Amino acid sequence: MQEFDAIIVGAGVLCIDKKQEIGVPKRCGEGLGLSWIKRLGLKPDSKWCLQEINGATLYAPSMKSVKIDFKKVSGYIIERRVFEKELAKEAAGKGALIRVKCHARDFERKNGKVIVSCMEQGEKVKYSASLIIAADGTESLAARKLGLDTKIGLNDIDSGYQYEMANISFENPHFIHFFFGNEVAPRGYLWIFSKGNNCANVGIGIAGSESKTAKEYLDKFVQAHSGLRNGSIIEVNAGTIPVGGFLKEMAADNLIVVGDAAHQVNPIHGGGIGLAMEAATIAAEVALKALRKKDFGSKFLNQYTAEWYETRGNKLKRILKQRHMLEELNDDNFETLADTIDADDVMLISKGNLKSSAKMIIKKLVRHPKLAKVMLKYLK
Repeated sequence: MQEFDAIIVGAGVLCIDKKQEIGVPKRCGEGLGLSWIKRLGLKPDSKWCLQEINGATLYAPSMKSVKIDFKKVSGYIIERRVFEKELAKEAAGKGALIRVKCHARDFERKNGKVIVSCMEQGEKVKYSASLIIAADGTESLAARKLGLDTKIGLNDIDSGYQYEMANISFENPHFIHFFFGNEVAPRGYLWIFSKGNNCANVGIGIAGSESKTAKEYLDKFVQAHSGLRNGSIIEVNAGTIPVGGFLKEMAADNLIVVGDAAHQVNPIHGGGIGLAMEAATIAAEVALKALRKKDFGSKFLNQYTAEWYETRGNKLKRILKQRHMLEELNDDNFETLADTIDADDVMLISKGNLKSSAKMIIKKLVRHPKLAKVMLKYLK
């Protein structure tokens, strides 16, 4: 049995991943903001940066729109499978040992360490480490087996379905496009993210409690869109998306959880690439301290929890209030907002500034008191 200082489950130190190829399949719209790229110390690379993002368009059910033009590059639609492989190469070059098609099936604490039982390319193997970093998705087996309660309520789970489509057309490929409405995407939205060359990710996220499937809503939209209906579907991805249910503690003895496993996702738009990488940076710093002190107890490792909430989590809790606000809006409300608010107002709400958002709502919706009352309830 090989022993390591740390094992990262779901990376995709010893990094093991049940997939046979790093970066696939993806549960992701593949949008990454430039602010995240800079914050994480990354350099945009044409290998994985496919399409510049210069703005966004938000559509009400009637297709009235609010356009947000950033007047500059604000991010990229990336090719995630290439992006993650490049990161894996870099990690390997710095000493990480990466194993793919290695499915972690059991975790057992023994003598202060964790034994990880895996099925690796058809063979049973075991690895041992003092610290496990669980990056194995919403269903995190590592967290459950090592005693960390990561259960999430149905109201905090979205169901996602996405096509990568070729030979399609739509307005302004340099903008990302979001479509709202209870008949379009209940409790969520539908998106078109261009990947260049008349290709795009066309996907949807809806409440996990809906009786109709996300695929049914997505197919209805594609067939109704003249620029999409005759396109070719070249890739299909589906999965669950945590949009709330933040964990009180994200560490236990010998364990730190990051990314979807820790529900570290923006509750409004479901984006998580940057958030997961930021959390992983914090986790790595705490892990290094733990290795130096040889302290892998939950009290020490939960420094990670405290720092994550201070850095990002408390802001996401405010954004979660705004998700609850949007859930109360009907299609008529969306139409009113499309007629009333502008790009700056949308950006203000999206940043989670509750006080400033409330002032804006009072001013803009003075002629729509019922709608204002609903929205203000969540902007306290």
